Amino acid sequence: MFTRRKFLQTTAAGSAVLATSGLAAPAIAQSAAVKLGYVSPQTGPLAGFGEADKFVIDGFLTTTKKMGLNYEVIVKDSQSNPNRAAEVAKELIVDDEINLMLVSSTPETTNPVSTTCEAEQVPCLSTVAPWQPWFIGQQGNPGDPASWKPFNYAYHFFWGLEDIIAVFTGMWGQIETNRQVGGLFPNDGDGNAWGDKVVGFPPVLEKLGYGLTDTGRYQNLTDDFSAQINAFKQAETEILTGVMIPPDLTTFWNQAKQQGLKPKIASIGKALLFPQTVEALGDAGHNLSTEVWWTPSHPFKSSLTGETAADVATAFTTATGRPWTQPIGFAHALFELAVDVMKRAEDVTDGDAVAKAIGETKLDTLVGPIAWNNANLPPFAQKNVAKTPLVGGQWRLKSGGGYDLVVVENGQATNIPLGGKMEALS
Repeated sequence: MFTRRKFLQTTAAGSAVLATSGLAAPAIAQSAAVKLGYVSPQTGPLAGFGEADKFVIDGFLTTTKKMGLNYEVIVKDSQSNPNRAAEVAKELIVDDEINLMLVSSTPETTNPVSTTCEAEQVPCLSTVAPWQPWFIGQQGNPGDPASWKPFNYAYHFFWGLEDIIAVFTGMWGQIETNRQVGGLFPNDGDGNAWGDKVVGFPPVLEKLGYGLTDTGRYQNLTDDFSAQINAFKQAETEILTGVMIPPDLTTFWNQAKQQGLKPKIASIGKALLFPQTVEALGDAGHNLSTEVWWTPSHPFKSSLTGETAADVATAFTTATGRPWTQPIGFAHALFELAVDVMKRAEDVTDGDAVAKAIGETKLDTLVGPIAWNNANLPPFAQKNVAKTPLVGGQWRLKSGGGYDLVVVENGQATNIPLGGKMEALS
């Protein structure tokens, strides 16, 4: 395949020939901006993940300008569509000639962008997708671990399914239940990974003595969850879990209430990250629980600005009039990493040099310390995955209206403070 890398190498060789033959080669501007591509879902059903992008990028450009650094950020919207994500990634690489790709939010965006970068030999930093659907989902044969290979240009930082299973079961253990769990796993990258009988929830729940009712993979944007609700009622389910997009959680929870499903616990990934989703449920969102990857109370600071998590969350609310959301911290960390990597890379225009600098990263960021080649991962993932801390939280109604996200489980990250204890759904 004739990649952009090969084209640039050919062009460089031609310039060298011109120079040695006494002919003038085109000069490369020494002050040229470092070009960062950024892809995230800013529209479509996953748009909540991209809500803070403009705030983060505007702040990044202001900060780097004050530091005397010359950066350009070219933003593309994946429109919550994997095909679109791959398409805009190719545009950024071929048309915009970026030096480094940044991508965030769910395997439907991170995977096609990372795969495109790997094929085109362009360094890529991705986040906000559990590492298993990111790494395994890009393998030629996801069902054959012996065939899995590390990547040369794609690097990822986030937590894994082992972390969210530990966090969810840690929350469930605080409430007395019959240990019957209902699983809501869609037919997408996250749902297939969470429901996987080898790396997902089923084997761990069985080992821990939980019963799981898994009704199979449903399609995103489903408008009728009656089959799942009936199955959960028949199994006397007291715990609900799954990984749903925001519109589906709203549909399911309203139908569950109407049809008399009354679990003691509902811990749902993805959809319940966002205050807007919970607020759309009215009072029915009280004590719904979810994974928590970043809050204003996280004890970390930005390597770029020195701001604390609380400072950044307050700045977002002041600038937008909206409540903070978890993706703020990870979008910010992507740009922290970009500056750190480009500062250390021997040549920012050489993808191999930039990829080498990524692999050698050791940086304290707004979401915690980030370093690749960590021993707390399976050997096959150590080169390309860096883990970040995860805790669990519940949404609590505030007396004046709206919701607070309260951390109620921190067994995997005791440095992140608790805000309360797990409470059963009323």
